[in-house]
Amino acid sequence: MGRARGALGDDGTVNRLASAYSRYLLQHKDNPVDWFPFGDEAFAEATRRDVPVFLSIGYAACHWCHVMAHESFEDTETAEYLNAHFVSVKVDREERPDVDSIYMAATQAISGEGGWPMSVFLTPDGLAFHAGTYFPPIPLPGRPSFRSVLEAVHEAWVERRDAVEQNARGLAANMASAQSAGVVRLDGPPELLDAGLLPEAVSVLARSEDADAGGFGGAPKFPPSAVLEFLIRHAAVPDDGDGTAKTAADMAGRALAGMARSALRDQLDGGFDRYSVTANWSVPHFEKMLYDNAQLLRVYSHWARLGGNGVFGAEEAARVASACADWLLGSLQLPGGALASSLDADTVVDGVHEEGATYLWTPGQVEDVLGPELGGAVCAMMNVGAKGTVSELGSPLHPARQLSPDEQELWNRAQPALLAARTRRDQPARDEKVVVGWNGIAVGALAEAGAILDRPELVEAAEAVARYLHDVHWADDEQLLIRVSHDSRARGIGGLLEDYAFCADGLFALFAVTGRKRWYRLAEQLIEAACTRFASNGQLADSAAESAQVFNAQGQHAALDPFDNATPSGAAAFAGALLTYAAYSGSQEHRLMAGNILGLLPPLAARAPRVAGWLLATAEAALQGPVEAAVAGPDTPQRRELHALLLKSAHPGLVVAVQGPDDDDGPGNASAPASERELNPEAEVPLLLNRSGGPDGSAQVYLCRGMVCERPLEDPVAVQARLEAMASER
Repeated sequence: MGRARGALGDDGTVNRLASAYSRYLLQHKDNPVDWFPFGDEAFAEATRRDVPVFLSIGYAACHWCHVMAHESFEDTETAEYLNAHFVSVKVDREERPDVDSIYMAATQAISGEGGWPMSVFLTPDGLAFHAGTYFPPIPLPGRPSFRSVLEAVHEAWVERRDAVEQNARGLAANMASAQSAGVVRLDGPPELLDAGLLPEAVSVLARSEDADAGGFGGAPKFPPSAVLEFLIRHAAVPDDGDGTAKTAADMAGRALAGMARSALRDQLDGGFDRYSVTANWSVPHFEKMLYDNAQLLRVYSHWARLGGNGVFGAEEAARVASACADWLLGSLQLPGGALASSLDADTVVDGVHEEGATYLWTPGQVEDVLGPELGGAVCAMMNVGAKGTVSELGSPLHPARQLSPDEQELWNRAQPALLAARTRRDQPARDEKVVVGWNGIAVGALAEAGAILDRPELVEAAEAVARYLHDVHWADDEQLLIRVSHDSRARGIGGLLEDYAFCADGLFALFAVTGRKRWYRLAEQLIEAACTRFASNGQLADSAAESAQVFNAQGQHAALDPFDNATPSGAAAFAGALLTYAAYSGSQEHRLMAGNILGLLPPLAARAPRVAGWLLATAEAALQGPVEAAVAGPDTPQRRELHALLLKSAHPGLVVAVQGPDDDDGPGNASAPASERELNPEAEVPLLLNRSGGPDGSAQVYLCRGMVCERPLEDPVAVQARLEAMASER
């Protein structure tokens, strides 16, 4: 974030957040706290005044961020104390994940907990020395008041300064040492990947599964999207007699069913909430995030593609995926095609923040819409009782089980009227910030869902997002991806490794579905730019040292976090994108780089597979192939059938390329958008080089490994049989 001069307030002070673009920062612009945005100006001011920095990190949709803001940051006395003894810095974690990541690690090391709002106290050079999350205005059991924390920190800074600074340096050194576990060496051959790691990871996951409600661990419970992708891929491969394919399928089915039928999923419009406060998914935390819904759209589509099982069927999964896609486009799509970041957890009703108010129902409200008879039946079926499960405002609608055919018919009658009534309520605010990496995930999810669910309009939506990312976020002359945009203008820091990786992965998926080489070329540029930007001195890093303070806080070492969080780790996502690119291009260099990143997996697979889901999913793809499928020949119904068969294959190592429609709207077509003409060079995708249709004008599929192809096939039955055989030949 650049230096923000702000505007003068009524009292003559500078309101530094008034010129911010982040909705989260703007939520705090009228606080009596003298906030700075994160940057050199704030830390220079702390140095000049010789005071600590109070760093507050959150995001616009965060319920407890709103609570602490109202209780403490809007309180004049608290603000006066902060202004007198600290330089206060406000950070939107979605705009600055590099800041959030390192100080979250510090917070967890200091306090043993993590979350938002995050409250961290720093030296003027950026080193953390005390931290926590939410602090209340008055002491609560096990949690001191915010004012008492401020006073204790101030006293320590004044009275025990040497000890404070020594502890801060020690913490930074410890974090630098801890980061050695995430070091990826790129300057040597990778170790051979052990196929036994994957069934072992399935077995470890089974020991932490909540087999009753689905998912892993207890409350609070989050959607395990990356782990589910691994389990689905593992379930797609014939096992070696160890039974882990079935175990993986059953675990995935239980989690998918549990979430789909629960309060985590909005039963009226299909979007998923961030997490559940309860282990059985019954009380959601109501913020809805783009990254969760994009990942879950892909996972449910992939489960439908796999064919489901007796635990959770393919037809129900397809309905869930389709509704999730409709929610994404209906609730988050912005003018220009991109997708907004989130919907707030709270709804402001008569000036008061009420968590989940839009989504909660009482029996009387349901009966007012549906009438006593139908309304009573719906309340009994959807767990709406006299006592609200969330608050006095009511309960979220959810069956918590599979509906019978008669119940499903009843719900189909009731749902439109309830949704129409709900749209007339006050609605949660939307954070219209566009995060490039999250939109990259959505590109892949929408493209694949469109192909699997036979909904071409979803593919068109994916292309609209991709065009926006190229036109707004990609600086072609600098080969730089900008992380966020507001109102169709890119602003702030360059993208992190995860942004480049998510976008490249999504664009490769879009190329596989459409055959448009412009998306392959843009993905290729992103891969090459990421290699230049994040791989140096034989090591991989999550960021390109955007901030001196962050660099200091991580012990002046380049950091790489190998663990998945709400989204896959940047390293895991980059490994997957590299593997796909190597399959398309034949680049041994990029395949070896993917192999080096997968070297992070052995210690994680056995000890912590829940935070290594995407590395495990990528390892599954690496061990199964990649199998490269090139579809060549004229655009006929037969070719489209072959292409669709490949896109609907659940083979985890399959990479698909089809001779696409670029000649129809490429460089010679003046009506094509400029961005599309620029991204359509004449050079062919290597996997498609020298591929041709049959001598009789028919289409053909070339199935290859390492660019070495078998005899081309024309019959869909033969293609399917050969794919199944190749899955057993690993």
